[in-house]
Amino acid sequence: MLDRDFIITSLQSWDIEIGSTIKNTALEISKTNKVLYVNPPLDIASRIRNIFRKGGLPSSFRHRIDVIHHETSPLRQINDNMWVLDCPFTLLSINKFPIILFDIFNRINNKKIGAWILKQAADLNFRNYVHLIDTDIFRSQYLKEYIHPQISIYYRRDYVIGFPYWRKHGPRLEENLVRKSDIVLANSTYFVEQLRPFNSCIYVLNTGVDLNLYDASRQWNKPTDLHSIPFPIIGYTGAIIESRLDSSLIYHIAELLPEYNFAFVGPEDEHFQKHSLHKLENVYFLGRKEITELPQYIQYFDVCINPQILNLITEGNYPLKIDEYLAMGKPVVATSTHTMRDVFNTCTHLATTLPEWVKALNVAVGEANNSELQKSRIAFAHTHSWEFSINKIYQAIKDYENKNTL
Repeated sequence: MLDRDFIITSLQSWDIEIGSTIKNTALEISKTNKVLYVNPPLDIASRIRNIFRKGGLPSSFRHRIDVIHHETSPLRQINDNMWVLDCPFTLLSINKFPIILFDIFNRINNKKIGAWILKQAADLNFRNYVHLIDTDIFRSQYLKEYIHPQISIYYRRDYVIGFPYWRKHGPRLEENLVRKSDIVLANSTYFVEQLRPFNSCIYVLNTGVDLNLYDASRQWNKPTDLHSIPFPIIGYTGAIIESRLDSSLIYHIAELLPEYNFAFVGPEDEHFQKHSLHKLENVYFLGRKEITELPQYIQYFDVCINPQILNLITEGNYPLKIDEYLAMGKPVVATSTHTMRDVFNTCTHLATTLPEWVKALNVAVGEANNSELQKSRIAFAHTHSWEFSINKIYQAIKDYENKNTL
């Protein structure tokens, strides 16, 4: 697809410090089309919460505050075809309101965002644009009315309505958004089946992987903080948070396999920071790293893991890290979720119970130096490029346009 205009509204800030599916999606689209990525506006509650946040203000928050104070431009050009737009205003915090008041004030918030997008899109000469909504259930609820896109696409990338914050208003508003969208995308067949009753124009969109970054043929320098960790190393990269990972399972695995060393690369939430995992001699928490550093770590892992906790959030989630692990040729052991069984069953080891995890890890360690298996894993990952993923979006748009021009 060439020379189309895309506006993306997302829950995720462009300045997020960890890997991002929607950022990679936006960058891939911008290779042949214009993209305006709208950073989520701050609301009153988030402004107050970040002011008192331990460890100082995150850079993404500071930038948005500077925009509100007119100390920096709200528009940043990322490449020849792509811009990131910040909002120079603060929204009302409405999540605790009863339904009637929530809907009234949410429309006010949406109208404010919509007017700002329209102004900036006009200045950039955006025309007949496609609006891609990345799980932004509240702030994009009425944008179809206010920015008048040629095509409106809702993308369920995560099951956000499973989190406490979204439970009061999220389920009904997501259903509304799915019903009114022209096209619906979902990150797994599990999500597709949940949303299909509300909109039949729905497509599964598996996530892509940055094959230039996760290049197994490149020889990376061994990170200094891995030097003191004996082999075999069982590694994990990504956010280390209670809602995603099973801390109890990890603890018992590490206890039962003292001959293996477990390295976790990524930011920890408070639950993990205080967990007794930190007392185990064969468990290492290496902290947050730059995205560009992650292949260095993965290359020196013997086995990669994704010990997800089973819940509504993880069951249908598409774990990008699995493609990254496989692209580096690594054996993978992961919790058996719907998506893992549906997409990755042939190239990973899946487990649920503690005995299954122990058995799978022992098998995977034995496969660590199997060159034929390494090649097959890499070949599989190469079928999940970002180009392949984005072409599915383009095909959905073409299908919709062809259907509506008949």
